[in-house]
Amino acid sequence: MNAQHIKAVPGRKTDVKDSEWIADLLRHGLLNSSFIPKREQRELKELVRYRRSMVQERARELNRIQKVLEGANIKLASVVSDIDGKSSRRMLDMLISGCTDVHAMADTALMRMRKKIPQIEEALHSFMGDHQRTLLRMMLKHIDILEEQVLSLDREIQARMKPVNEQVSLVDSIPGVGERSAQVIIAEIGINMNQFPSDSHIASWAGVCPGNNESAGKQTVKRGKAVTYLEPR
Repeated sequence: MNAQHIKAVPGRKTDVKDSEWIADLLRHGLLNSSFIPKREQRELKELVRYRRSMVQERARELNRIQKVLEGANIKLASVVSDIDGKSSRRMLDMLISGCTDVHAMADTALMRMRKKIPQIEEALHSFMGDHQRTLLRMMLKHIDILEEQVLSLDREIQARMKPVNEQVSLVDSIPGVGERSAQVIIAEIGINMNQFPSDSHIASWAGVCPGNNESAGKQTVKRGKAVTYLEPR
């Protein structure tokens, strides 16, 4: 059943009459079927989407760490390009343990970052309180948990992608599409294109055909126009 199609059909659509109205439409053959992926694809899509949520949550946690550091007058992000890099993590661990020796913390810098030791020392001068150390400790622990979950999801997704490795490689060969993006595309649209009447239907199903819509002077972006999908063949 295509919910968008029903919405466009004129008639009674109250909470009380919904089921009766849908049954009446079905009896008269006025309902168009929606494309429902097979169980394997639905499960893979859930895994891929959950992985994306974990990656986004990790990025939000890093932003929270940056906010705590700014509150303690630590300007490490202005010197290092990656606040979550190995060198930065060593310094953060020392800060959490109560270290106040900026020379010792800066000396943990690795490789090319050692050229920036004077700037790092200046950036690490701070007024960090106990509550900020507690927050950093919890945030870094959360990031470690999220990274472990992402790795676990990667292994599960990789195992489920084995039957379609050839298709993943083909999508990966598209300029601008990497292996991770190829896996997401396969998980979202599958490998059987016969279920889509046209390329426009595929784009709408995947949510990659936004349109600019303006109402009351405000612009909004929609996933795409309502379309009807065919039954899987």
